[in-house]
Amino acid sequence: MSANEHQDTTKSLHTQPKVNLWRLKWLLLSLGVILADQLSKWLVVEHIFRPMINGEKGTSFCQWYMQEPQITDNIVIKITSFFNIVMAWNTGVSFSLFDGMGIMGVYFLIAIALVITLIFAYWLMRSAHPVNGLSYALVIGGALGNVIDRARFGAVIDFLDVHAYGYHWPAFNIADISVVTGIGLLIIVSLFFDLEGKERYRDENT
Repeated sequence: MSANEHQDTTKSLHTQPKVNLWRLKWLLLSLGVILADQLSKWLVVEHIFRPMINGEKGTSFCQWYMQEPQITDNIVIKITSFFNIVMAWNTGVSFSLFDGMGIMGVYFLIAIALVITLIFAYWLMRSAHPVNGLSYALVIGGALGNVIDRARFGAVIDFLDVHAYGYHWPAFNIADISVVTGIGLLIIVSLFFDLEGKERYRDENT
């Protein structure tokens, strides 16, 4: 084995544990996004809107998952001049795109979301840079958060409503924010930074 090959092998042995630790952290981040998304939806549905609509006491988080899913009526709570909390059921994708596709559309969107999740999980396992891993993890967590809704209710719970001068941005949720943030980071990195390419160049020249 040449000196360069020995050096490359040594670097690989030292780098791999760090990369594996990053991947574990990003997988935990995905789980955190899913949990934050589902907790926020539970709080809104069970402890804000259901008492307002039916005068009923909201259930616990575990009970919410164990009982038969119940769809509440649409309702709007004005918070500020530009922000409302709403109860909206989205049968489309993020930000209500492709809404109203019917039950077959629900199955189709679940399948598409799962395929995308598997692709991003594959990229996450192959990525050696933490910024890319962060992006993949955010997309995975957000996609699965909305898949859970679609599987339970046939629609995604959206409750954040931003508006100005009479124009409303389509209602969204924490899962949507996570997906858009992850995709945005990937676009920025791919356009302006070749992080993994720079790391390969640095490794090859040190």
